[in-house]
Amino acid sequence: MKILITDYVWPNINIEKKIIEDNGHELIVSPNSETETLKNLIKDVDAILFCFADINEEVLGAAEKCKVACRYGIGVDNIDIKKATELGIIITNIPDYCLDEVSDHVLAMLLTLNRSIIPHDKKVKRGLWDEVNKVERVRRLSESTLGIIGYGRIGRKVAEKANIFGIKVMAFDPILNGDDEKNNVQSVTLDFLIKNSDFITLHIPLIKETKHLISFDQVQMMNDDVIIINAARGGLINEDALIHGLSTGKILGVGLDVMEDDHPKASNKLFGFDNVIVTPHTAYFSQESNQELQRRVVGEALTVLAGNLPENLINRDVIQNNRSNIK
Repeated sequence: MKILITDYVWPNINIEKKIIEDNGHELIVSPNSETETLKNLIKDVDAILFCFADINEEVLGAAEKCKVACRYGIGVDNIDIKKATELGIIITNIPDYCLDEVSDHVLAMLLTLNRSIIPHDKKVKRGLWDEVNKVERVRRLSESTLGIIGYGRIGRKVAEKANIFGIKVMAFDPILNGDDEKNNVQSVTLDFLIKNSDFITLHIPLIKETKHLISFDQVQMMNDDVIIINAARGGLINEDALIHGLSTGKILGVGLDVMEDDHPKASNKLFGFDNVIVTPHTAYFSQESNQELQRRVVGEALTVLAGNLPENLINRDVIQNNRSNIK
């Protein structure tokens, strides 16, 4: 059988190549992730492994033999789930491969911003040791509150680690039924969280209902000197609202692993603030997490091609009419 990798962002695909070929299948690697390229390559493949490529209706429509589409990652907002289900294509993801990495990244940003680590470092290296002032807000963590928007696997891991610092934690999630007593997390409404958090971190998917969930009105509601962190999806936050909040001093700091433009220009106004940290969607990364991701994505594809249900099935309705005839 043929397996297509549409795109990847790590040094090589040696892991996938070995597993696929050891199992007697053929690996095809797309030279780019343009729709027309994928449409041409996907016609006779049995499985696709995709990372950030747009697996849209056109691409899926050309996938005449494809039985399974496996996402390198957690979110599946870059594949047309409805169309795949209609065609009988199973969709899988790996929802739990980088929980430690992302939660570590979030806490690293929180600590760095709260302690003004980067501005202080820059001043000292410019010979301004005695000019580092003590007027900017630095919160005592054990007397602060973290609000987590989206209390899934990563949100829970962030809460667990925040407890170590003595931070009070509350969370908003429509599917959260009551407080999480194990992690000392209070379940609250979104408005309550926004109004009462010193630190806010987002861990939700980007869908129509969550686009610009944080915008001008929400920023205005927040505590003064709030720190906002987003390691989920860029479109969750209106960046103009962030710029306004930073310019007026309402927002103390911002940590972003994702942005509205996934390839932002150097002229982006957010880059002009010393109290803004931006990383290029690398919160998920460690060598260990990436290798786990590569192995498990291929494993999901081979499981389906062997006629079995994958570990992580996204579109359960597809079982009624899937191309692999899995029941």
